[in-house]
Amino acid sequence: MSQTHISTPLSTPRRLIIASRESRLAMWQAEHVRDCLKKCYPDCDVQILGMTTRGDQILDRALSKVGGKGLFVKELEAALEDGRADLAVHSLKDVPMVMPEGFDLSCVMAREDARDAFVSNDYDSLENLPIGAVVGTSSLRRESVLRAHFPHLEIVPLRGNLDTRMAKLDRGQYQAIILAAAGLKRLGLEVRIKALLPFDPYTPAAGQGALGIETLCKHPDIKQWLAPLNDLSTLLAVSAERMVSRQLGGSCEVPLAAYASWDQDQMHIRSFVASVDGSAICLANAQSLVTTVADAEALGLAVAQDLIAQGAVSLLPHGLPK
Repeated sequence: MSQTHISTPLSTPRRLIIASRESRLAMWQAEHVRDCLKKCYPDCDVQILGMTTRGDQILDRALSKVGGKGLFVKELEAALEDGRADLAVHSLKDVPMVMPEGFDLSCVMAREDARDAFVSNDYDSLENLPIGAVVGTSSLRRESVLRAHFPHLEIVPLRGNLDTRMAKLDRGQYQAIILAAAGLKRLGLEVRIKALLPFDPYTPAAGQGALGIETLCKHPDIKQWLAPLNDLSTLLAVSAERMVSRQLGGSCEVPLAAYASWDQDQMHIRSFVASVDGSAICLANAQSLVTTVADAEALGLAVAQDLIAQGAVSLLPHGLPK
């Protein structure tokens, strides 16, 4: 699926302020967006407003226990509302599946590698870890797959930004950790990846590897200015993935995966819902010709309905969303 060229809007911005978390990866992402905007609008003053979110502050409990992924975006949304920032840059997998009223996911940029990565200082694969080895992950989705395939390993929570997680590994608190490959590659840490995990069975979270830019609905001019940064193939893929997750109430409390890939104009999507202990799983695959967001969302909806028909609701802690 090739990217559709979108021409630069006729009007140009004079000043744009980007709200971003202050972690090294988040700042890389904000700087990447800044640099892309500067290429489109050389005369625009593009600045970054670094912020600390609740998700960054609460590190002693799992996200599923303290409010989910929305903890990483609420402060940034407050900066948009009160005018301190014009746009907010997020890892798309951290963006709630239902946007709050008044907010718009205005841009989806080209995706980096969506796979999960195995990182270890002493072992080259999950298969070579010894009985009782401690593996860290922040994701119930990853935990469910690991428990299903490696019941002899000890799977424990791993919180903090990417540098914090790597430091915990290097201090010997874990024999291995599982991270999104995209973050490691963006920070030039690809050398730390011992293995890239296959999409089957390690299907990524909806939106993994993609960057999303959020704005206020009342500022359509900002959305227009962001249009040249959109990547159509990524937008369509994540639209399908997010539809699956939205239908099933995807959150940090649900081991849910959804990943869409392309074979020319044919989109293939793989998704699962599982129990945290890995003992139960509902898995669905589908493919279709996709050329519009409506097509992509229809495919995502069909996959969600397949999972529901298989009994996925019994694996959801709060049932289907209202």
